[in-house]
Amino acid sequence: MSDDRQRIVDSVPQKGFFGHPKGLFTLFFTEFWERFSYYGMRAILVYYMYYEVSKGGLGLDQTTALSIMSIYGSLVYMSGIIGGWFADRIFGTSKAVFYGGVLIMLGHIALAIPGSIALFFVSMVLIVLGTGLLKPNVSSVVGDIYSENDNRRDSGFSIFYMGINLGAFISPLIVGQMMNYSFHLGFSIAAIGMFIGLVVFVATKKKYLGLAGTQVPNPLAPNERKKVFTRIGIGVLLVAILIAVGIPTGFLTFDSFVLIVGFLGIGIPIVYFTVMYRSEKTTDVERSRLIAYIPLFIAAVMFWAIQEQGSTILANYADTRTNLEFFGFTLSPAWFQSLNPLFIITLAPVFAWMWMKLGNRQPTIPQKFSLALLFAGLSFLVILLPAYFGGTDSLVSPMWLVLSYFIVVLGELCLSPVGLSATTKLAPAAFSAQTMSLWFLASAAAQAINAQVVKFYSVDTEMLYFGIIGGVSILLSIVLFMLAPKIQGFMKGIK
Repeated sequence: MSDDRQRIVDSVPQKGFFGHPKGLFTLFFTEFWERFSYYGMRAILVYYMYYEVSKGGLGLDQTTALSIMSIYGSLVYMSGIIGGWFADRIFGTSKAVFYGGVLIMLGHIALAIPGSIALFFVSMVLIVLGTGLLKPNVSSVVGDIYSENDNRRDSGFSIFYMGINLGAFISPLIVGQMMNYSFHLGFSIAAIGMFIGLVVFVATKKKYLGLAGTQVPNPLAPNERKKVFTRIGIGVLLVAILIAVGIPTGFLTFDSFVLIVGFLGIGIPIVYFTVMYRSEKTTDVERSRLIAYIPLFIAAVMFWAIQEQGSTILANYADTRTNLEFFGFTLSPAWFQSLNPLFIITLAPVFAWMWMKLGNRQPTIPQKFSLALLFAGLSFLVILLPAYFGGTDSLVSPMWLVLSYFIVVLGELCLSPVGLSATTKLAPAAFSAQTMSLWFLASAAAQAINAQVVKFYSVDTEMLYFGIIGGVSILLSIVLFMLAPKIQGFMKGIK
């Protein structure tokens, strides 16, 4: 361990939060409130877009709203690359978390102000950039507060991950209830949540985090700064000119923007793979492992394409196709967004115990990915059954949605933690951080694809939509399972 690393660890009080460094308290509640604000906003955003103006919405076409929601998610994941670069090269992870939180809060405030579609898009830009700064960097600070050989590290990340899911579970229940009164009240609560997170971070970071997150790992040299900032300025200017010219002339439309993001979502990962594979810093063994990583990445894209539709297609299904009167209670359609984190909180310990119990008999990494695709496909086949048995003219029991969310979470627990672990194992040594960014780009690619796919969903095409996507996922699951031994061979000893 380097002297700098040890100095950072020594600056953090090492006992205080469930036997963990006190800094975990700061990071746990910062991330809890950030996820509270983000998932609370996300739970009602699609409804805000397509509800009529008379009901407090923007009155957008439903298909357009679903596409915007997918593009939003894609850009949020892509922005992590920008946030990581600024933290690594300019101001460090701690300041990135603070600046990101401020931008997110301002974005929610913009949504909380009754206004125009223009104000809505301003909020999107602020939240996308803010999440890109905060989300990847707050996790990095968690790693800084532990020494490399500290056996509390994995447990600390588990506690931190619990904070993420607690925030994601609670917020749709609260914000979703507010949409019955006013969407803007709901967005205000999301803004307050992020403000509380910022207060916790600023009030406790000096005492609890010490030097964690304050160092810039790879700072720009003085002679580089002017060149880099000039390029950034030119880039921003070109984008501004493109928007200023493209929108009035009709060259830049929503459809063309969706197409551009789609190309980026697919193109950026291809560039990443190509650069890493061809680099002189990548060994032959690492190249073989990269080849093994490609089918896993494709499987992840397919899985997230289905899982992320929980906030778009299934959110719309909850609003328009589900009987929200249940045992004398009137359910908010936004409440279904709490099911995913609830099931993860409940089942994650069960899966962790199961893999430990199976030991060497547990499925290989490719086999676990194939199981994830199988569950994802089944979750979509389940949700087409109500239409198959009862048609699309009547409202269906909310238990169908609960079952669909439950099944896809089984797949998520086979893929998400396994994928994070596999990424760290298969990454070339010279590109370890960038390979982790690549893993998150699977979600960006999935959302970019969804922006095009959701256009084909309607009540009339409901069974066909769920059937084709669910069937493709199950077919890919079978193919991946058959190729698993071959993929395992390319991993060169990684299990």
